[in-house]
Amino acid sequence: MQRPPSIDRLRRSLHFVPGANERMLSKALDTAADSLVLDLEDAVTPDRKEEARGVVSAWLAEVDFGTKERVVRMNPLDTPWGLQDLEATMVEPPHAYLVPKVSNLEELTQIDDYLTQLEHRYGHPKSGVGLLLVSTETPQGVLNLPTFTQCPRVVGLTWGAEDLSAAIGAPRNRLPSGKYLDVYRHCRVQTLLCAAAGGVQPLDGVFVDITDNKGLAEECREGAWMGFTGKITIHPSQIDEVNAAFTPSSDDLDEARRLINAFEEAESQGLMAISFEGKMVDVPHLTRAQKLVARAEQIAANLSESTGS
Repeated sequence: MQRPPSIDRLRRSLHFVPGANERMLSKALDTAADSLVLDLEDAVTPDRKEEARGVVSAWLAEVDFGTKERVVRMNPLDTPWGLQDLEATMVEPPHAYLVPKVSNLEELTQIDDYLTQLEHRYGHPKSGVGLLLVSTETPQGVLNLPTFTQCPRVVGLTWGAEDLSAAIGAPRNRLPSGKYLDVYRHCRVQTLLCAAAGGVQPLDGVFVDITDNKGLAEECREGAWMGFTGKITIHPSQIDEVNAAFTPSSDDLDEARRLINAFEEAESQGLMAISFEGKMVDVPHLTRAQKLVARAEQIAANLSESTGS
């Protein structure tokens, strides 16, 4: 299956910018966020949807985003605004759309078909625009999540606890300790596994308490350890913490390179299971080290491009 070009983009931090808020866009452009999500859904009241759509379309056409990915969070298909969001913003298209409240694969097929029509209408490359999905905001979405990567435009899956808790009538989604309740932990794990199984990026959900820096750091570290490649942010103060968590540390990178070198020496002797710094390691450890080094190189290349060096 051929995915859109944005499948391989660096997405450590995906930062929300309310549609039609020029001040917040200017502030976001000066951050280290890898992606900016221009929000036409929850951040915009119904009476301002059309105005915000026009402003975001103008941003896509006129604003220099540098190396930052341009993402538009559209409104759901079961609202009067979803398809209108696509039509207006495809004149100068984003790299991807963030699709909220996904419930089934048929919705994604409808979006895929309409984007194909708009790409043809406006002279853009076919299947050039990707889809990032908020995959667990409805109960149906949770149950259908394994099917979503069958849509060829999907480049990443993230998950949401706030809308899901509202949909199922739960008064809260976290324990007093800050850890998620079981149903939301299930959604987080399923999002990770379904993304990995489908060959798309797994992106961790938002951390809503913008005053709890310690809690954010712990959740970021856990997410990175689990295998998520990035996280949604809702306040500029969260971006650097998120980027740091999803960037390999110098110690981890040094160890990975030593491991790769050790395997290169062992392979020349016909060995693929070796003792390395007091541990027995084999092919899965090598694969993990190679992926970590590749990610570090991608981050370095992205930073070099953003600074023009």
